[in-house]
Amino acid sequence: MKTLIAYFSATGVTEAVAKRLAEVTGGTLYEIKPEVKYTAADLDWRVKDSRSTIEMQDKSSRPAIIADLEDADSYDTIYIGFPVWWYTAPTIINTFIETYGFAGKTVIFFATSGSSDISGADRQFHAQYPAIRWKPGKLLNGATKKEIADWVARNSE
Repeated sequence: MKTLIAYFSATGVTEAVAKRLAEVTGGTLYEIKPEVKYTAADLDWRVKDSRSTIEMQDKSSRPAIIADLEDADSYDTIYIGFPVWWYTAPTIINTFIETYGFAGKTVIFFATSGSSDISGADRQFHAQYPAIRWKPGKLLNGATKKEIADWVARNSE
């Protein structure tokens, strides 16, 4: 079984969790990179014309990514990490999934958030991409390697 740990991290918080997850699973670590990096002003959700607010208000928004993942089809299990924005995943995650497909693959979300859980993203993406074999996602704020290892083991059953 080949595992991919793909993540989008605007501020580094999700990246830290992704690195711990990669250590636990032995999976390949891959950063989902926007073609145009997000600035602090882009991420200010309190400003209604900030880039992140505009993208999240338009569910058809698909921010361009640097599509440099090689052999995407060779992975059996794909963990996808992101910060929760507006109770779901940033639309760049849609771009990633639509770029590589993952039909028939096992995909598991993990996320970080200041106050929201991951249930909104799980519901939305399960409905949007029914050809993917979804397993329950988890919020991994500050998760230790042991907590991550226990979660990974439950997902492997």
